[in-house]
Amino acid sequence: MSLKVQISEDMKAAMRAKETGKLNTIRLLMAEIKRKEVDERIELDDAQTIAIVEKMIKQRKDSITQFEAGGRADLADIEKAELAVLSAYMPAGLSDEEIAAEVAAAVAASGAAGPQDMGKVMAIVKPKLAGRADMTVVSALVKKALSPA
Repeated sequence: MSLKVQISEDMKAAMRAKETGKLNTIRLLMAEIKRKEVDERIELDDAQTIAIVEKMIKQRKDSITQFEAGGRADLADIEKAELAVLSAYMPAGLSDEEIAAEVAAAVAASGAAGPQDMGKVMAIVKPKLAGRADMTVVSALVKKALSPA
């Protein structure tokens, strides 16, 4: 079952169970998926759908940080609930060792010699780790691997 179909089924289940918080979050996700499909006149695959979920998760994390800094715990709690619903659609994350191994393999495959080759390495690593690892962590590992020791 594709991720879009799974999200649609979860939306129907949330409607039947009258889970309004979950339902609203899934509706936001479906609307974003539909918007992307209409704008680009394409049918999204699982990788593109995961990219949308990742983007929405990042937005929620940023909002939580801002709300907590502003003393708005009520709004932060709403964002945390949405974050929990969205996180369920992400594939299982990789361990730090697995991420480091992928980065090392990409550095070797690209023949990168220094920090100026970071773009080459990221171009190899990003498609492999998208949705399974935090790209800021991956970027830091790549930078560390390419920096002169």
